[in-house]
Amino acid sequence: MIKKIELFFKKNLSKIKWQEILAVLILFLAFVFFRSERKEMSSILPQLHQAKPIWISAGIFLTIIYVLLQAFMYMASFRAVGIKLKLSDALELFLKRNFLSVFLPAGGISSLAYTPRQLQRKDYDKNSIHKASAIYGFVGIVTVFLVGIPVVAYAALFNKNFGNSWMWLLGVGIFIALVFWMVNSLRTKGILYQFLEKHVPKKISDIDEFFAGEIHKKHFYITVLISVLIEFCGIFHLLIAMFAFGAEGSFSAAAVGYTISVLLMLVSPFLRGLGAVEFTLIYILASFGFSHSQGLGITLLYRVFEFWLPLLLGLFAFIWKGRKIVARIFPALAIFILGLINIISVITPPLKHRLKLGKLYLSEDTIHFSKILTLVAGILLLVTAAYMLRGLKRGWYFAMILAIISFFGNIIKALDYEEASFALFIILLLLISRKEYILKTNRKYLKLGFSWLIGLLISVVIFNFLSFYFIDKRHFGIDFTWSESLYYTIHSFLLFQDSGLVPKTGFARDFEYINVFLGIVSWLLLIFSLFNVRKLTKSVDRSSDFRDAQNLMESYGTSALDFFKTAKDKLFYFSDDVEGFISYRIANHFAIVLEEPVCDEEHKEKLIEEFEDFCKKNGLKSIYYRIDEQSLFLFKPFKKQKLFIGQEAIMKIEDFKLEGKDRKTLRNGLNSLSKKGYTSEILYHPQNEEILNEIQSISDEWLKEFDKEEMVFSQGMFDRSEIETQDLIVIKDEAGKIEAFLNVIPDFAPDECTYDLIRKTVTAPNGSMDAMIVKLVEYAKTKKMLYINLGLTPLGGMKQPDNTAEEILKFVYNRIGSFKHYQSLRDFKEKYANQWQNKYLMYSNDFDLLQIPAALNKITKPQ
Repeated sequence: MIKKIELFFKKNLSKIKWQEILAVLILFLAFVFFRSERKEMSSILPQLHQAKPIWISAGIFLTIIYVLLQAFMYMASFRAVGIKLKLSDALELFLKRNFLSVFLPAGGISSLAYTPRQLQRKDYDKNSIHKASAIYGFVGIVTVFLVGIPVVAYAALFNKNFGNSWMWLLGVGIFIALVFWMVNSLRTKGILYQFLEKHVPKKISDIDEFFAGEIHKKHFYITVLISVLIEFCGIFHLLIAMFAFGAEGSFSAAAVGYTISVLLMLVSPFLRGLGAVEFTLIYILASFGFSHSQGLGITLLYRVFEFWLPLLLGLFAFIWKGRKIVARIFPALAIFILGLINIISVITPPLKHRLKLGKLYLSEDTIHFSKILTLVAGILLLVTAAYMLRGLKRGWYFAMILAIISFFGNIIKALDYEEASFALFIILLLLISRKEYILKTNRKYLKLGFSWLIGLLISVVIFNFLSFYFIDKRHFGIDFTWSESLYYTIHSFLLFQDSGLVPKTGFARDFEYINVFLGIVSWLLLIFSLFNVRKLTKSVDRSSDFRDAQNLMESYGTSALDFFKTAKDKLFYFSDDVEGFISYRIANHFAIVLEEPVCDEEHKEKLIEEFEDFCKKNGLKSIYYRIDEQSLFLFKPFKKQKLFIGQEAIMKIEDFKLEGKDRKTLRNGLNSLSKKGYTSEILYHPQNEEILNEIQSISDEWLKEFDKEEMVFSQGMFDRSEIETQDLIVIKDEAGKIEAFLNVIPDFAPDECTYDLIRKTVTAPNGSMDAMIVKLVEYAKTKKMLYINLGLTPLGGMKQPDNTAEEILKFVYNRIGSFKHYQSLRDFKEKYANQWQNKYLMYSNDFDLLQIPAALNKITKPQ
């Protein structure tokens, strides 16, 4: 019976998620703490107002010293294993790990496994990084004990009042001794090593590699010294918090409280002991004679210095990586808010005493004019925000002018210095972010817009002038002269509402509404002409462009994708200085280039430079699609970023054989097809109408029944006129009916063969695709080719993500069901490919990634 009970408890206790339970317990503790202490916390703010600012400043300054010391400690621990770490990298490492430690289980320890991508890119030995991190973590724990022992001794001898702190410190000592024993046992292959070798043999090689190599003792001792200084920073943070609240400083209380709080933060399963640390510190401070209110205030201020400020800096460290997005979005959002502030400020009554003061120095006309100007600026700022998001340089200039107008307008109209201060902040923000706005507005359409504006202005002036001059006196009660007609015409065009005209009839009111409408239309046209960025118009006759591109292709083509660079959907950019062209399409203000320029290798960078200037002049952002890894260096001068999009599968023909154990499944499939009467054939061009009708029927069925869509840009769609001139590989049944086909297309890569469409009917037997690839190998051999390009496998083959976007792509590829067909495609090609070439998307900044998918989706759909 007893054995059954023991077995029951062992079985069920092992299933309990103790870590999760402890985490929930800590969260409840934090809730109870902040809930129970809410009254005392409300009394802290008045105390903080009375605190000496010098102590608050000293605490913040010491936090900066604390963060720098942590970075130096990382540098020393890395030097101990032979790695030189830059201060900037060390700062990033500490801030990010510290931030993550708040949200990871047992974050003080588990966060040491995180390595920022900046360090991953430097090809440091991973084991050395882990070893350095282990030294950093272990030394940090040891120095808590080294500092703690003298503190408790000091408190015992001189203070006589240190409560039960010795029990806490004893716990720290036991914990350190246990860690030291574990490390020593693994290093010397003791009991723990033997236990792991028996039960977890796979980890032994990692452990051996981890403990291999020498540790530089000098830098290890420097790490210990810096860590001791960090401990004293924490102690002095508590002392500063005591002085800030006007309490008598107690070094022993600060040291004991700090020591225990660090241990709790280290072993806490979640949120770095939030709640538990506060409870414990208040208890310790109370045992040293501090009142409950003082203890609470000291604890919370200490946590600001030691916990919340470094956490905030860690958040900035993560945000800094995405600063390109923030730099583009934040100014646009800010000027949108400024626009709203301007409008609300104008339509709400001003403060009487400020307005009265303003009237002492300014005329009513000036104040009124500034109100109108501020209102117009507010409306235009709302419109400008949208163009700022697109990165238009003219949008930046326009926003700057409007922000300056907003600054002076808010000051003049009613001394609204709050709104003016925000406008000044926007001006500074725009100056800082000016480099993010590089796209130019197409001058052709700018001139066109202004010509329309001038024409409309002349029309409105003539219309209003004649209307005012000849309008009957009864409508406004004024017999207008020519000068008055001109004055009120300009007044209405500028949307001034208090022109002094009082409509006395329905016609007069309608006439005013017409003038307001015409004024609004004129201003909108002005804005549109300032920011308009249109697609480049295609020339009426582009046949010569296609001929030139095809001729250059014959001379300089080197890729399997070159065939699609002269497709009907493409636009061409021809260089003025070198022989060559770039094939691209335009969508959503992006010029999306297919692969690299077609030209001599030494001129590619020059052609890219020309095209980049061309895009800027025409208000376009450039993207380069399916760039080979060997060509990434071409884009470094243009500060392009890369995104892994997949791998191109290449088969070396001489290495492909049907014999052998690995090909047994493939042979069985081909034999099964043969037994059922199916055959594979090569149909050389030109293709007759009967064949074209048959394969078009297969293509239509494949699109419909397999829920597919035609795609272009980097591949082709079914085109009878093109397929008529291409060789085909088909699968026929016993009756000679075609059940599947693929079309061989020109491949400009040396000694390489490739295909485009590979389609089949619903009734086509399994193995049809394999049979066509095997027949393609036979076809390529007759053409004396050495390789077959099997095309791109999207997303597959990514080993180590290089940025957040690639991490997301890897996740969806491996986890999201709708991407499984990419995995199936890769599985199919892996049966034949023995070379994989990485392909990338080159783009300008992270913000573009939000818009690129829609642009790519647009260009891959047939027009």
